[in-house]
Amino acid sequence: MPRVELLAIGTELLLGQLVDTNTAFVAGHLSQAGIDVYATHAVGDNRERIARAVTDALDRADGVISTGGLGPTVDDLTKEAVCDALGVEAELYAPALATLERAFAALGRTMRENNRKQAMLPAGSVVLENANGTAPGFLVFRDDGKFVACMPGVPAEMKPMLTGELIPRLRERLGVSDAIYTRVVHTVNVAESEIDHRIEDLFRTSENPKVAVLAHGGRCDVKIMAKAPSRERAEAMIAPLQAEVESKLAGFVFGLDAETLETAIHRLLQSDGLTCAVAESCTGGRIAAALTSVPGSSQSFLGGIVAYDNSVKIAQLGVRPETLGAHGAVSEQVACEMARGACEAIGANVAVATTGIAGPDGGSEEKPVGLVWVAVAWAGGEARARSIRWRGDRELIQSRAASAALGILWNALIKR
Repeated sequence: MPRVELLAIGTELLLGQLVDTNTAFVAGHLSQAGIDVYATHAVGDNRERIARAVTDALDRADGVISTGGLGPTVDDLTKEAVCDALGVEAELYAPALATLERAFAALGRTMRENNRKQAMLPAGSVVLENANGTAPGFLVFRDDGKFVACMPGVPAEMKPMLTGELIPRLRERLGVSDAIYTRVVHTVNVAESEIDHRIEDLFRTSENPKVAVLAHGGRCDVKIMAKAPSRERAEAMIAPLQAEVESKLAGFVFGLDAETLETAIHRLLQSDGLTCAVAESCTGGRIAAALTSVPGSSQSFLGGIVAYDNSVKIAQLGVRPETLGAHGAVSEQVACEMARGACEAIGANVAVATTGIAGPDGGSEEKPVGLVWVAVAWAGGEARARSIRWRGDRELIQSRAASAALGILWNALIKR
């Protein structure tokens, strides 16, 4: 498999003024295309350092792919640095210049002399067309067959250039026939260590396809990756291993690939003709926001109540003052009454409720910061609650509590 190194160019990246999302996008699509990413780097707008980064990368890998530094300003130095690294001169590419002139004319703008700089490319370059901007990209090969490919840093310009121009050219030139295809098995309510314990044998025995576990946002994904010449062949390779993973993780798998937990919840609700509601305290509406992010969610989500103050819990959700007095707002009893109250007030078949201490203040030895109670109630039936203790800042606790509540709601639906 050909190996490349990625280079993100821009002083703003080094200063933390801009988050580099390009590298992750490029790396993901290259790996899927059968091109291995060997390392990633970031370098500022300095001609000498960019040239050194390109030279060093070519010593280790088959090619370098960069993003950024192709604009018309004095600090856009990528092309000049690549010329230095490869020992070639820059040349004016007439088709690239004509494209620039047409783009400026279509916008009704005057093309300045410095814009001509964008049509100056290293000698021998193949132009990568930019359908969404004025700066063309380019692909140039060294005498030994190693290459440098440069694309704009603007994501809206880079992404279609990568997928539509660069990757097809590289696959043809490098003779890449296989690609990597991935199946993602989403799980909830199970720890990464438990997943590892259950599928440990698959890690050891599976090479192509192979298995990896990725924990994020309070949940875990199991990724099954197959290298194959076609998606059809990859699917056939993945299927038996996927069946083993799902069997070993039965009761925790809520979906595959692009499916989200919210989508899975609505699928379960709508298949049984059910509706849901939420009552939120510490999560402040995050659960409702997640549930309403799904197209068609109005068929199964009726609404929610953010009852932050105790007076709202009493007035809107019917939480009894004596329950609050005896147990406090952050308690199993209040969580259950909130969930039952949401079912009754909103008229839903099922409701999920949260109450907790997101911090940074308000905790105690008995009820520390990060303690959250989550309850699920069925209309006319019982309510059940469980407590979870999260660590982190306020944002992290709220986010994880909302994610956990969705997982608990999903689990209640599949066990109904």
